[in-house]
This record gives sequence, C-alpha cells and structure tokens, in this order.
Amino acid sequence: MRKKSTLLFLIIGISVTVLITGLNLYNLRDSNLKSSIKNAQIISDVVKNGLLSHMINGNTDQINTFINSVGSLKNIEELWLIRGDYIRKQYGKDKLRVPKDQIDRDVLNTGKIKYSLNEHFSQTIMRITVPYKAIPSNGVDCVNCHNVNYGDTLGAVSLKMDISDIKQNGLEVAYIIPLILILTLFIMIQISRRENNYYLDILQQLGKSIKLAISGKFKRIHNYEVSKNDRVTNLINDYNTMMITFKDTSYDIEKKLQGFIGQQIDNSNVNPLEKSKDIINNLSNLYQFKKEIELDNTKDEIYTRLSQVFINQYGVNNFTFLEIDTLKNKMEIVKQVGNVELYCKDNIINDPELCRCARTRNDVVSIDFHKSCPYFTQKNKFHYCIDVEISKNICLIINFISYSKNELENLKNKISFVKSYINEAAPSIEVKLLMNVLQESAFQDALTGLYNRKFLEEHTKKLVPQVKRENINIGVLLLDMDHFKAVNDEYGHDIGDKVLKELANILNETVRESDLIVRYGGEEFVVLLIGVNSESDAIFVADKIRRRVRENEIDVYAGNKLRKTVSIGLSMFPQDSNNLDSVIKNADIALYEAKNNGRDKVVRFQESQVSSVDLF
Repeated sequence: MRKKSTLLFLIIGISVTVLITGLNLYNLRDSNLKSSIKNAQIISDVVKNGLLSHMINGNTDQINTFINSVGSLKNIEELWLIRGDYIRKQYGKDKLRVPKDQIDRDVLNTGKIKYSLNEHFSQTIMRITVPYKAIPSNGVDCVNCHNVNYGDTLGAVSLKMDISDIKQNGLEVAYIIPLILILTLFIMIQISRRENNYYLDILQQLGKSIKLAISGKFKRIHNYEVSKNDRVTNLINDYNTMMITFKDTSYDIEKKLQGFIGQQIDNSNVNPLEKSKDIINNLSNLYQFKKEIELDNTKDEIYTRLSQVFINQYGVNNFTFLEIDTLKNKMEIVKQVGNVELYCKDNIINDPELCRCARTRNDVVSIDFHKSCPYFTQKNKFHYCIDVEISKNICLIINFISYSKNELENLKNKISFVKSYINEAAPSIEVKLLMNVLQESAFQDALTGLYNRKFLEEHTKKLVPQVKRENINIGVLLLDMDHFKAVNDEYGHDIGDKVLKELANILNETVRESDLIVRYGGEEFVVLLIGVNSESDAIFVADKIRRRVRENEIDVYAGNKLRKTVSIGLSMFPQDSNNLDSVIKNADIALYEAKNNGRDKVVRFQESQVSSVDLF
C-alpha cells in the first residue's frame, strides 16, 4: 500500500509536470512566433522608411545597396521587395520586384501579413511577407505621389529569417521549469514520505483489523509514535477499545446462546456473530415450532412436523422414529422417512433392551475401524442414533442414516439444533401419550384389555360411513358364555374373571387384527368382522371361535380343569339392515335362539326369529 501511494503521488507529480511543460511550450511557441513577426514588421518598417528617404533625397540608385545592407543583418537569410499592381502600372514592370512565391501573391491580394515555418531539429526558418500600404507616414502622404487610394497595397517586404536563437532561448526556459518542478516534487516526496508512511501504516493496520473482525478475529492496532499526533492516537485508542468491547460482547453472547441450546462450546475460528445469528434464527424457528406442536391433535402430527423440520431446515432425509417401552419391553416403529429401513430391527424387535442407544441413554454414532453398534451391519451406510426420554418408561429413539461420511459430518455439525427441536417436541409427545392412555382407559375394559361398549358406540360413528363408502360387509357376532353364573357361584369371581380373560385371548388369536373385539357387558362379547367376504366366511369364523372355546381347558383349584362353551348369534351388515345398531340387535335375537336351542351353537339371524322373540 505504501509503494502504491508513493507511485500514485509520483505519477500525479509527473503528470502535472508534463502538463505544465506542455502549456509552457505552447505559450513559448506562440510568444516566439509573435516576437518573430514583430521583428519582421520592424525590419519592414526600416526598409519602407529607408526607401522613402532615398526617394525624397533622389538617391533611388542606391536603393539596392540599402536593401542588401539590411538583408545582411544577423539572422536574416534573404530580403527582397515586391511591387503591387498599382506601382507596376505607374512605373512599369520591374523584373527584380515581382512576387517569388504564393505567399507574396497572397499578401498583395489580401494586404495581410502571411508567413510559414520550415522547422528542422537544429534550425527554424520563418518565411514572412509584410504588406506596404498607402497610408501617411512621417509627414509623407503616398497618395500625393501615387495614383492610389488610402489603404491600397503598394507592395511588400519579404524575408527569410532564422529564428532558431529565439526558439533555443525559449526551450532553455522550458527545460528549466520542469527540472525545477521535478526537483520540488522530489523534495516534497522526501519531506512527506516519513509522515505518509506513518499514516499509511496506521491505515494498513486498520484495514487488516477490519478484515479479521469480519472473519471473527478481533485484533487491536498499534500506534508506534504515541506522541506524534494526539488526534490519531485518540482515534486508535477508541478503535482498540471498541474492538475489545466488541470481542468480549460477541463471545459472551455466543457462549450464552450455545449454552442455551445445549451446544458444545468450541474454539473454532468461525465468526461468533455469524454463529450467534444462526443460533438466534434457529431459536426463532424453534419458538414457532413449539407454538405449532402445542396445537397438534395427535402424536403422529408432531412426528410429521418434526420430520418436516429435519428435511426442510437441515436437509436430513433418511430417518426412523421408534418408541421403546422399557416397562413392557416393547418396541414400536412410529414413523419412517426416506428410502431407508431400521437395519437393526431384526435384532431388537423382540428384545428392545439390546438397543445400545436406549440402554446407555447416549448418542450412538458410526465410527471408523470398529462398530459402535453391533447390530448395524451396513458397510456402505452410516448411522447416528439419538435417545430422548419421553416419559418414565418410554424413550424415543431417532435413527438417522447417512450415505457418506460427508453427510454424517454435516449431520454432526447440525445435531445440537436437531436435538433442540426433539427436546421441545418431547413434552408434547408425552402429553399425547398420556392422552392416549387416558382415552384407552376410557374405552378399554379393565379386566380383559378389550374395547368396551363406549368405544363401540364412538368408533361406529366413523366406521359405518367408511364401510358404506367402500361397499364392504361387516359380520356381527354376539357371544355369550354359557352358564357363566354357575362358574362364579361354584368357583368364585376370580375363576370367573379368569374364564373371561381366556375367552378374550381366544378371540384375539382367532380373528384378524383388522377386526374389532368388544366386551359388550358381563359375559357378552361383540366381534365385528370388518370386510368379511360373505356370510359363509362369517359363520366359519364364528364356528372356529365356538370350537376353540369348547376345546380350551382352564386351570382351577387343585389341578382341576374347566371347560366352557359359548353361544353365538350372527347378523350381517348391510344385508340385514343399514343400521349397525339394528344389526347388533338382530345378532342378539340370533344369540337368544342359540341359547334356546341347546347352547354351544352358532345361529344366523332370520326374520322369523323376530316373531318368536316377540311371542316369548
């Protein structure tokens, strides 16, 4: 920068010198021309006065001698006279007084001075012609002697003059001026160099300090000559104070923000303001995220919103959410995103305690040279597992899959922000889980774990429109344990409860997961065979249940075994009625027929059964 400043100053000085020299040369040339023309006019006046004097004194025969003597003056190369048309008409033609070139002719025609220059490196010749006009001069009136009017051109004096001396004198002056300017410039540079170096050094330090501050490094600048300039010293001190304050404040803000989001504090050279800006942006987005999940209805909505954050904000596209119930030792995959799978699923699905992340409650990440997780065996993929405690017994494991080390490293750099969203979502997920538990307890039979009658009433409000829309069948089975009261009377209510639980287990094992099993009341159960193909298929399932119950042995006191039977009534929706409540009543009528006809039977509802019930 110092060299550039000196060079710039030098270029400006040289440019000014050249400009001044050019202007000076131009003015000098103009002055020399004017001076040469003036000299030519003086010589012309001398010649005219000499001619006039010779004519008055009658010495015209000595005119040529006079002209030759004038022409021999210094710097006059040649001198001659020419006559105009008026004089030639009066005195006749004179071969010695005729125009020699175009300049002479132009001057006689125009009556104006005309000249030309013949310039060489070492010599400059001026060819000039000065007109001689009919005007009174020295008391002599030309009009009295010549038949002309005032102002007419009588003739002209032509010269060739060497003006090199005048030009040389001017050039010497022109050379001296730039030399003086250059010398002055050199002295000024030398005088100001030390002063400029000081300010340039301060400016250079200031520029470097500002660049470092932009990149996150706050550096003071040094004033080597404290006493040189009080104003500069004060400026430097103020700047250094600002840098120190800015540095302390920036790093303090960064540390507090990092601690606030749970990010590990590092000593990297990243600009703390940029890092703080990113953290603040994430906190703003996190606050908005928290407000949104508080309004979500279900746990699935929260998982979906969390997935959108991972994808849209952090570019993480492949992951799995799984919940592990440590009390029940049960694992459930609740959501998967991307073209991936839970690669450790086969090992931990039946024994979730084998999950290293859930067991240690620490992050588990792919590392080089050996496996961090013994159940992740994919050689061309990488994983990052996070554990989040949702409640006392339930933890959320998020399994991220990366296809390259760079992708994994990118995830590691963002993981603190990712975790902040997960931690914010955890309380809302817990609330939704508790709500599910409360809802299930309200809709669940405490003894058998099956749905209760209230759930049936609520669920059928959505089920019936769906069934009608999809045009499918529902087989409604109404079951009743035969002679159940005798069990309670003979063995007690605990054995009665055991019999009901055994029946619930048989129902769960016999029907599909898509079917609905409800404890309707006491020893009565309702099974909705949703989407059953035909009436015969429904009868087949009902008979299968009847046989399983009949064959099942229940342990009672002292090694005794107990066998029970069930009666089943069957009605079809929508064949028997478009109202599901009516279909259940029809199944109840068929159940009554089964009971009335000897029990341990499956009876299909018929319209004729309605009359018999009414009569009864």
